[in-house]
Amino acid sequence: MTQLFGLLSIGAGALLAQQRAISVTGNNIANVNTPGYSRQRLNMETNLPVDSPVGPAGFGVQTTTVERVYDRFLGVQMNNENANLGRWEAQKGMLEKVEVVFDESDGYGLNQALSDFWSSWQDLSMNPSGTTERSVVAANSQALADTIRQKYADLGQTQDEIDAAVKSGVEDINRLTAEIADLNQKIADTEAGGTVNANDYRDRRDLALKELSEIIGINSFEDADGRVVVSVGSGRVLVESGNNYALATATNAEGHENIVWPDITGAPLNISSEIASGKMAGWLQTRDTKIEGYKSSLDDLAQTLATEVNTLHAAGYGLNGSHGDNLFSGSGAADMAVNPTVLNDLNRIAAASAASTVPGDASNAAAVADLRTSLTMSGGTATFDDATNALVSLVGHDVQEAETYQSHQADMMTYLDNYRESVSGVNLDEEMVNLVKYQAAYNAAAKMISMGDDMLNSLMNMIR
Repeated sequence: MTQLFGLLSIGAGALLAQQRAISVTGNNIANVNTPGYSRQRLNMETNLPVDSPVGPAGFGVQTTTVERVYDRFLGVQMNNENANLGRWEAQKGMLEKVEVVFDESDGYGLNQALSDFWSSWQDLSMNPSGTTERSVVAANSQALADTIRQKYADLGQTQDEIDAAVKSGVEDINRLTAEIADLNQKIADTEAGGTVNANDYRDRRDLALKELSEIIGINSFEDADGRVVVSVGSGRVLVESGNNYALATATNAEGHENIVWPDITGAPLNISSEIASGKMAGWLQTRDTKIEGYKSSLDDLAQTLATEVNTLHAAGYGLNGSHGDNLFSGSGAADMAVNPTVLNDLNRIAAASAASTVPGDASNAAAVADLRTSLTMSGGTATFDDATNALVSLVGHDVQEAETYQSHQADMMTYLDNYRESVSGVNLDEEMVNLVKYQAAYNAAAKMISMGDDMLNSLMNMIR
């Protein structure tokens, strides 16, 4: 009688175990397309044997835990590479906007404006008293100043767009760190007894960490309670236990946004220079290094051009005997313009070198035209055209570099994603095989219970 009840108990345990296995398999199949989901499996082990007349006898199966199939080191590597991908994607996106600013393909860019400017002075040197030639000089001078000023403003506009992206990125960081801190607490509470794994919470937390790493490079590790500690920069903690420390932005002296960490022991710290990866790094490097470099080059071009042209123009004489007029006004690329006094009276354009040689003298106009080939830029080693071409080429080179690294990182992430899928992803063919296997075991367990019940009934009928 006791052995029959034992048979029924073994059958019932097997029935429940296979039912749980089918449930876990069904959950895997249901989440085959869920982002960040890690395949789960039910761990089974034999029950402790029981004594019998012939020695210890097996007493069926028991289920222990449902664990997820996950490679922690692969997760860390993916976060690191995702941060690098985010950096180059952000840099590529912003540099492509800068590339449009210096686009020469439409036939009228900075190079064309400079070429027209020099050509108009060359034409004036051929006919210094010509009204048409003077009008063209004035128009091309104004077009050149407007082009330089507009490109400088467009670069500043791109920096403003980056500032807006930085602010939005900080909001996303704070949202994700709050979510991670909340999941930390849920995981610790769920796994407090040591017998249950918080698989779904861990998947959600890993997905949040991946999203966070794309925005800003992070370092993370898991403590003894299963909570993850997240830091950025030089060990600035963002998440610890169930708490998160929200970042903020602060406007610096240049009018741009810095990233500020809330130091709990003192004043908030500017950590912008500590961020080396993630979209934040790409944005900050583009704004503070790349675009500032372009603006500096453009400003140097404007200042040197204005200084050289104004020096010659002020030394020359106009048709009306005017002398000492600057052609350009302004302090640099930001406010470069043509002197309104000259624009309002084209006879003040100084084509002659001396008052006594007006109106036939065109030597001063020729001297201005000759500036095109003078080594006035880069410490006396390059012409204005060389400096302009170097700036445009630099922008193109930086865009190409960002595209190359972005493409490489995208390929790296594709490889890691595929590798993760091979480790943690759901394989429908495998799950279908498991489903058939567990179903067959379930049916066999049910048959065993039915057989035990028949045997028990036969025994009871014998006793009656």
